[in-house]
Amino acid sequence: MVFIFGVNFSEQQLVAKALQSFYGIGPHVCKGIMAKYFIHNTAKVGALQGRQLDDLGAELSTMTIENDLRRQVVDNIKRLRDMGTYRGRRHAMSLPVRGQNTRSTQILTARKLNRIERRG
Repeated sequence: MVFIFGVNFSEQQLVAKALQSFYGIGPHVCKGIMAKYFIHNTAKVGALQGRQLDDLGAELSTMTIENDLRRQVVDNIKRLRDMGTYRGRRHAMSLPVRGQNTRSTQILTARKLNRIERRG
């Protein structure tokens, strides 16, 4: 088992998949981080050297990921709701925010995602 930023990863897991498992790191950011530290696309976590693991941990600690990013997104939505903007009202009513149609079959994702925000 290998620790990266406080999370256990098996030695057979790809580095790209391990990095993308963090909330806030997608394929594009992952490729940038791997290129910065000269890590091959098909490299496995167990093949990384100690220095590379330390560099990855240091890089992840400087980024806004996981709970900090989740809190930031919730705060942004709460700010929109408090200001009473159109987007904030749409979030509060569990309706699509970005101009999607409001037919019953097309609104399910918005209702699912905005359900969390109705409690506030």
